[in-house]
Amino acid sequence: MLDQASIAATPPAHSVRFAHLERVITAQAGDTLFQSARRNGVRIVGACGGRGTCGTCSVHVIEGEVEHSVHTRRDSDATGAKRGKWQRACQLRAVSDCTVEVAPRSLAPVVRADVPGSASAEPLPLDPVIRSVDVSVTPASLADPASDFERVRRALPGQHLRLDLAAVRQLPGVLRAHSWSVRAHLRHEELIGVAAPGSACLGLAVDLGTTNIAAFLVDLESGRRLASLAIENPQMAWGADVISRVNHAIVQPAGGDELRAAAATALNALAHDLCRAVAAAPTDVIDVVVCGNTAMQHLLLGLPVSQLGRAPFVAATGQGMDVKARELGLAICPGAYVHVAPNVGGFVGGDHVTALLATQELWAGGKTSLLMDIGTNTEISLIHDGRISSASCPSGPALEGGHISCGMRAAEGAIERVALAADGSLALKVIGRTTAVGLCGSGVLDAVATLHRAGMVDDRGRLNAAHPAVGEHDGKRAAHLAEGVSFNQDDVRAVQLAKSAIRTGVELLLRQAGLHAADIDQVIIAGAFGAYIHVQSGIDTGLFPALPPERFVQVGNAAGMGVQRMLASGRAREQAAELAARCRYVELSTQPGFQKAFLHHIGFDTSTRAAP
Repeated sequence: MLDQASIAATPPAHSVRFAHLERVITAQAGDTLFQSARRNGVRIVGACGGRGTCGTCSVHVIEGEVEHSVHTRRDSDATGAKRGKWQRACQLRAVSDCTVEVAPRSLAPVVRADVPGSASAEPLPLDPVIRSVDVSVTPASLADPASDFERVRRALPGQHLRLDLAAVRQLPGVLRAHSWSVRAHLRHEELIGVAAPGSACLGLAVDLGTTNIAAFLVDLESGRRLASLAIENPQMAWGADVISRVNHAIVQPAGGDELRAAAATALNALAHDLCRAVAAAPTDVIDVVVCGNTAMQHLLLGLPVSQLGRAPFVAATGQGMDVKARELGLAICPGAYVHVAPNVGGFVGGDHVTALLATQELWAGGKTSLLMDIGTNTEISLIHDGRISSASCPSGPALEGGHISCGMRAAEGAIERVALAADGSLALKVIGRTTAVGLCGSGVLDAVATLHRAGMVDDRGRLNAAHPAVGEHDGKRAAHLAEGVSFNQDDVRAVQLAKSAIRTGVELLLRQAGLHAADIDQVIIAGAFGAYIHVQSGIDTGLFPALPPERFVQVGNAAGMGVQRMLASGRAREQAAELAARCRYVELSTQPGFQKAFLHHIGFDTSTRAAP
């Protein structure tokens, strides 16, 4: 037991009320406002995971007292006369009960996600791993006292079944509740579940993205897509990029468990909401397939990531895996399995394999093709002469709105298009409403291209202080986009680093194959960001090679399409494994000329866009 002195020395907890959210949480002693919000499920954008390097977790302390987390003294900027200043939640601790306002960018509801709206008329090709069979058996009697399982087995001639414990636990009650009839769910030679005769047989396909998680509910008896849904990956609270999360899992004793639990919670929420939308129950989900980049899959599976977080970036396994859903904490059919897609190497993970699977009809005809799955971690494959060379580019979250001072999700109030009007002013397109509160990914790339075109950003990426639309915002040189929304010098630099990393990857893959950009017959742009990107802005900024627009194909969430095919078909799972084995992984940082190529592509001078 704690003595009185220990109790007295323990700093008290304080309540924090979030204005406009009708939420009151408890801020534990020592926690920052950002940490307290994260623990209690209150969303505050924090691209850097709360390290104080991005400035996206803005809050306004309306009432109460706080202190700066890196000082022992009380921070007068957060109290008294200067209370109106927007500050970083990850740098503030409550020292009294407080009322806090969260920046509008954190509150805006997502209105755009790269998944089909609901059902799709075109069914998926079926070769299911799970068979569901309705059987009726004779009731048990003194004359025939065989076990319940034996009775079911006898009704399935030729079956030499293994038993899942959870299925056996359910069997007696289901049989007797339905007059000795039951629907048996069989995976190869294993009875994985039982249900009422005629019950739904559903599968869940999941694209476990770094930023967003997209899930698709499929009827495994017809191949029809019933519903789809995308949510923000709750692991964003530990950082917008993969490396931040890997570091958290390595450094914090319970870090890996926190990230695994966050992913499982998200998958359970998706399963629950999708099943409710079609009047089904999560227990009707009898098969799951998940794809994600290597780190996301490792964190979901609870695999060690320390060896993945440093060179030579070695995965614990590259094979596709089948694990019991309950081992991952998923509340679906108790005996169901989760199939996790195979990865290629390094950070080229299962999501890129499923993207290759989904786009195979486009690139398999002998064309020299470039598949780019653009996101927080960008994967690229060059397909030439039947060979596939794959690389991962640590592009970071800038092109999706992360690590951008006014960046946000594709939600209401996000600027999604920036163009130059005839009078030289900026023309903005805002999602959902006319009042802009930030920029989403497509708006970020458009903003850089347009600011450069307008002379506000020079070829080296420096904001032009002499331009009338460029001034100061929060002590930094910035271009004014809308009331309260600006694009500062750090934002330009973040985009430069991201686009140069991606373009360098393209150049080095081409160089290894003895090709030039002009030799590319088609560029296949995949990913949620790739679905909405303005290709010309990509060309103008140097993100893409300067090729004719007709050579670009935007396919949206190819990983999501590929993982649905794997859910519906065992043959598709075999094809995914074959593709992963075909890919030759290229570690870009070890390639000769990497640094020179990276520096060459950092600027915006399109007249020097040829390879160095």
